[in-house]
Formats: sequence, structure tokens, C-alpha cells
Amino acid sequence: MNKTIAMALLSSGLILNAPAFARDVNVEITNLTNGIYFTPLLVAAHSQDVDLFEVGTSASASLQAMAEGGDISGLILEVESHGGIYVANPAAGLLAPGATVSADLELEHHHKTYLSITGMLLPTNDGFVGLDALKLPKKRGTYTFYLKGYDAGTEANDEIINGGGAPGVAGIPADPGGIGGSGATGAAGVDHNATVHIHRGVLGDTDPVGGISDLDGRVHHWANPVARLVVTIK
Repeated sequence: MNKTIAMALLSSGLILNAPAFARDVNVEITNLTNGIYFTPLLVAAHSQDVDLFEVGTSASASLQAMAEGGDISGLILEVESHGGIYVANPAAGLLAPGATVSADLELEHHHKTYLSITGMLLPTNDGFVGLDALKLPKKRGTYTFYLKGYDAGTEANDEIINGGGAPGVAGIPADPGGIGGSGATGAAGVDHNATVHIHRGVLGDTDPVGGISDLDGRVHHWANPVARLVVTIK
């Protein structure tokens, strides 16, 4: 920069008041499943030292609350405590199968360059869609990623719909699609892997008033990925 121009800008306060780094980021999330809904999503930009979840490690209490009941308030506090920014519940409720939602983030600092996303998979016991600290590309453009379904490892996948959802309370809160059954005896026992891991999907059955599961395997079953993520750096 020309020295004369730089001095003029400095004296006017334009350099001091302008952010050292600013980028607009648009995030678009599409539910790719057939019969699974996403509870209110959390889309966060943060520094490298934030991990909303990490595969192969035990779930935090905040992650458990999200994965078992869709409560993202604890994860929001974690983002805020580290100076991150976020968009909570961009769909203003559940994100239905096949639906798409977008969120905009304005990054004003170099350290907020990691993107994380979480939201419960419903109906499941403790399944969630997740993105763990993706380093955002530096160049402007549009980038596509695919997100997996994870198991928090905090609750047995009994596949019983009973209105549960509080941490430590077995069962599934509800089936938003209204296709779930009742009277299940329980599809699975305690997880063999008690850490965050890839969700093995829904077993289900075809008995609406009994059987091992309250989920319909013809509707609720999925295979990864469960979501498409399109990130546009402006």
C-alpha cells in the first residue's frame, strides 16, 4: 500500500476500525434419509480447540443431551465459551426427509475457521448427524461434503418409542412421521462400543403393535451418508 494512502487511512481510523479478516459463509444442509428427521440443528464456526464431538471418545454431557433428546443448549454454551459463533435451529423446527435448510455465518477473525454441525436423528435412541471441526477452505467457492449418522454410545438402541429423551432415560421421544409402532420388546442391548461411533442404522420390524422394535424397517432404515452439506465461501 502507498505510504501516503496508508497514513491517510490510519489517521481517519479506517484501518483500526476495519476487521482484519472477514468472510461470509453460507451453509446448506439437506436431509438425505427416507424416514428420519433432524431435530433443531446447531451450525457453529469456531477455533481449533473446540470439539462438539469426537469419534472414538466418550460423549460429553452436552452431546448426550443433544443425541438423546435434541437439546442443543449445552453445546451452544460450549461454542460461546470459546468465542465461537453459531446459528441455532435454522429450520425453525425439524428438518424433514428430503428437506433443505441454509444458514449464514460471518467470520470476522482468523481463528473462527472450523465448522461443526450437530442434530439428533429422530426416531433413534442416541443417533445424530454430525460434522466434527471441518477446516473451512480459504478460497472462495462452493464445496460439497456428505455427513454421516453417529451413535453417541450413551444409550442402548432398544428402538422403543416411549416419550423418553432426557439423558439417562431409555427410549425414543417420538416418531415425527407418525409411522412408528408400539409394544416393542426391545431391539438391542447395551452398545458394545460406548464411545461415539458410526451408527449401525435401524433394525426395525414390520409389526406395528409388537415385535422387537417400534420402528418400521421399511421406512426408518438408512445407510450413510444421511446429509449433504454445501458450503459456499463468499
